[in-house]
Amino acid sequence: MDGSPDGMQLPGDGFRRRRVVNWMALGILYAFFYATRYNYTAVAPVLAEIFGWKNTELGVFETIMPLVYGLSVVLNGPLADRVGGKKAFLFGAAGVVVANILFGLAGLAVVSPAVWEGTGTARHVVAPAVMSFGMSGGLLLTLMAVVWGINGYFQSFGALSIVKVNAQWFQVRERGTFSGIFGVLIRMGLLLAFQGVPLILLVLPWQYAFWIPGACVAVMFGVNYIWMENSPAEAGFTGFDTGDESGDDGSPSSLKYVLARVFGSRVTWTIALGSMMIGFVRRSVVDAWWPKYFVDFHGARSSSFATYAPYIVATWGIALAGIAGGFIFGITSDRRFSGRRAPVILFGFLGMAAVLALFGLSDMFNFGPMAAACCLVALSFCVNGAHGMIGGAASMDFGGKKAAATAAGMFDGMQYLAGAFVGMGVGYVTTRWGWGAWHWAPIPFALAGVWLMSRIWNAVPRGRKS
Repeated sequence: MDGSPDGMQLPGDGFRRRRVVNWMALGILYAFFYATRYNYTAVAPVLAEIFGWKNTELGVFETIMPLVYGLSVVLNGPLADRVGGKKAFLFGAAGVVVANILFGLAGLAVVSPAVWEGTGTARHVVAPAVMSFGMSGGLLLTLMAVVWGINGYFQSFGALSIVKVNAQWFQVRERGTFSGIFGVLIRMGLLLAFQGVPLILLVLPWQYAFWIPGACVAVMFGVNYIWMENSPAEAGFTGFDTGDESGDDGSPSSLKYVLARVFGSRVTWTIALGSMMIGFVRRSVVDAWWPKYFVDFHGARSSSFATYAPYIVATWGIALAGIAGGFIFGITSDRRFSGRRAPVILFGFLGMAAVLALFGLSDMFNFGPMAAACCLVALSFCVNGAHGMIGGAASMDFGGKKAAATAAGMFDGMQYLAGAFVGMGVGYVTTRWGWGAWHWAPIPFALAGVWLMSRIWNAVPRGRKS
């Protein structure tokens, strides 16, 4: 047995190697879940051109996905705790593949794309898209939104499952560092969406931006079916103590237990509200609307290096800063704050408020697209550092091995329900008042997050072993 940083005993090298295999299979599948969720965001400017959609129509998808996802993670959390992470993840993966295939098939309904004229905010449709099968544009929009909502339901099993499985494999004071790895996976998925999808669009029709990532999920379904296990015990390692609670006899979680543990705690409710505040910032700026902002506000086009280079900087910078934030927040939580998550999340909220203000001033004084890219990078550091702590570490800490998925569902669900509020809201605001009004609205939510985290500054899991 080897010692962990806080003195707990870990199994030897064989356990560590097996955990890496388990984690890689699970993690790569989770990254492709992100790629099959944010591929829409990356393709949104192209879909707007083809179908003649304005930001209000695009906002329908940015509302339906987080709304269905947010409700689903809350409702499916106890289910994942009951059946185990592996079965839940594989079920979700199968649904994600089907939903992405169906969404791409909508391209068959277009006989000829919409015709636009003008530039910037004056750009408008002069001839609507012509549809086959006697279909109206409104009906096609509705059908596509329904399919994307179904994708949101199956996507919800990803976060639940990855937290449920890794709560069995990681001890309490490893989990902050784990949240950094969790952030790497999220950023990998977003890179696949925001960099990989545009490459697909260079050589193939837009449908393949959904079919190719869906095929990758199908491949990883097979990998996880063969190599991923729910717990060390199922992989042949016994006696591994995570240190987050006592009395775990290995039996399936009862509904009464998981609901009482997660929904009966003031601390978990406070964390959930904090996650909601992250959702207002994350879904309104850094994870959803910024590609469209670059196209509309800065005229970013792949044919122009001067306007497209900042977009590339933003894409990679957001990813790398998100990874750095996850690790720095996580390691700081483990080592500086002895496993307490609230202090570093609070600092993340302070950073979000400050960067959003700088971002607004940057555009107000026309500092240009590269300054905007730098603001997005800094915002990603704060947002994803805080999100990794809540979605990765706090879910396992305060749910424990038996209720980790329910805790993850509660925390993640609140974040995406916030995202549902801002989806059509951002579309409406930017259509009516332009992108200059976009930066300022999330600041009060970031400040509310500061206050919430200050209320649980010293919170640690019940039953944690020192």
